[in-house]
Amino acid sequence: MSRHALVFGATGFVGRHLILALDEAGVRVTAATRDSGAGARLGEWLAGHGCRTAPADVRVDFDAPALIEGDAPAWEDVTEIYNCAGAYRFGMTAEEARHANVGSVRAIVSFAARLPHLRRLVHVSGYRVGGQDPATVPWGEDLVRRAYQRLGPYEASKVESDAVFQAAADRLGVPWSVVNPSSVIGDSTSGESDQQIGLASSLKEIWRGSLAALPGSERTFVPVIPVDYLARFMTLLPEDPAAARASYWILDDGTPPLPELLSLVGRHYQVEVPRLKVPVSLIRRLPAALTRTDPETLTFLSSDRYPTGPARAFAGRHGLALPATTESILRWADHLAAHRFGAAPAGPVRRFTWHAGVRTFGIGEPGAPTLVLPGLPVNADTWAPVAAALGDARVVDLPGLGMSAGRPRDLPAWLGALVEEAGRVHLVGHSIGAAAAVEAALAHPDRVERLTLVSPFFLQARGGLATRVAPLTRLVLGRARPVALSRLLTGDATNAGRLASSADDLRRGRVAAHAARLLSAAGGTRRRGELGAALARYQGRVHVIVGAGDPLTGEGRALLDTLGTRARVTTIKGAGHHPQLTHAEELAGAIRELP
Repeated sequence: MSRHALVFGATGFVGRHLILALDEAGVRVTAATRDSGAGARLGEWLAGHGCRTAPADVRVDFDAPALIEGDAPAWEDVTEIYNCAGAYRFGMTAEEARHANVGSVRAIVSFAARLPHLRRLVHVSGYRVGGQDPATVPWGEDLVRRAYQRLGPYEASKVESDAVFQAAADRLGVPWSVVNPSSVIGDSTSGESDQQIGLASSLKEIWRGSLAALPGSERTFVPVIPVDYLARFMTLLPEDPAAARASYWILDDGTPPLPELLSLVGRHYQVEVPRLKVPVSLIRRLPAALTRTDPETLTFLSSDRYPTGPARAFAGRHGLALPATTESILRWADHLAAHRFGAAPAGPVRRFTWHAGVRTFGIGEPGAPTLVLPGLPVNADTWAPVAAALGDARVVDLPGLGMSAGRPRDLPAWLGALVEEAGRVHLVGHSIGAAAAVEAALAHPDRVERLTLVSPFFLQARGGLATRVAPLTRLVLGRARPVALSRLLTGDATNAGRLASSADDLRRGRVAAHAARLLSAAGGTRRRGELGAALARYQGRVHVIVGAGDPLTGEGRALLDTLGTRARVTTIKGAGHHPQLTHAEELAGAIRELP
């Protein structure tokens, strides 16, 4: 028979990547989802990730006697079932955890026992919980109470479900295999992951600079495995008779000890990494409010090692190579940061690239014909709606600002590398970004097809005295919350949501200090004069866009008049210095117009 896979937990992180791997292997797939909306979202995700054949979509109800809606004969040709279902979260009650992780196992094994052509039922357990003794089933009340108190509801439910799965499958004659993966990280090639708990939360603290000390010692081992490797491993199990009634610990033995792993990521992020290490024994004694560590996660901070030999041998027989450890970790770390650890909205591609040695965050494809340089004190995310409206456009954070690494002094070399790599572009600069755009256009005229300057500060009234005192500006920006930032930049709190990410960035590292220094320099008469003279020397087309509430000065208008027909000015009614926040559609329309 041809292979027909039924996947439970299909919409989860592992389930989605498993379907991709099954599709790549030519296996027909049916995805069991809880409702039609989840099935539709799964189909969209799979299509966007190159899935060639959309899986059939069926409804599953773990509390219903039939488990799956529909005609029973439709499942007769299912050859393999994958159980990726369950709840992976901390803070559940014991009842919630048992229902999600133990009850679902019982239901799936019972369903599998009725399928006449089933070759294998593959169950996803865990590296800390696998290998339980099925002879202990059923668990008595005393064992349940002790296990759930000692381990916490999540881990205890996974321990119990591992034992229940084996016992029930053996009793009903269901051929089974178990995978015990470690912390599952993003795809080894793209780093993609939308799972934010566990080790990902520690990476978030490293990124934000909020980790006061590194947890554990050189013996603390929190292993990882890329999700695509795990998925490919699982697809091979039903075809291998030797894998029947076998459990496989799937993890990368080359994962660095936890403090070293976090330091590795911190260096890659180019942020300061704590030198202090806190032993696990001390973390367990400290209050959770101080350590900011969920008590249920503490059992994962262990020096234990695991029996990975059978999994390595199995992979070797099937020619499955483990991806490079460091590269996989860093790609995952990049994806998490670029997507703001799950807080970024869906939309264009978000990634980090390197230009003149500066790790640069951008939204949009690198080859886009329109390149946007944001102003201060906002970031690329505030320009994302405008870039989306423009179509083929890319927005990048300047060095030391937003989510880009580096410092403002890196700007000249960075600009040169950026525009040289981009090809001929329509360069759009906002505020401080307008100054960068003018300098790039003058230095690389063959690379800049045309120039659009939005709220070019050097052609407008000088900022107030407060913006020219860098220490004061740094203090204000570093403490500003979204509502306060919205009032400061637009006059009211309406745009607080759009500025949440900018407020986050300003609290990270030296971003506020860099922004304050640039704002202070922008108020200087000499700097404004240099930029005006540079614009006068530029021989290409120039389009200046300003808000009616933040107009050009008489001197600025006179300078543009000297450019003749090469320059055009557009004024957006009702807008101020940040039209990308208040008038995104009008601004996009103006940018599209030729000067």
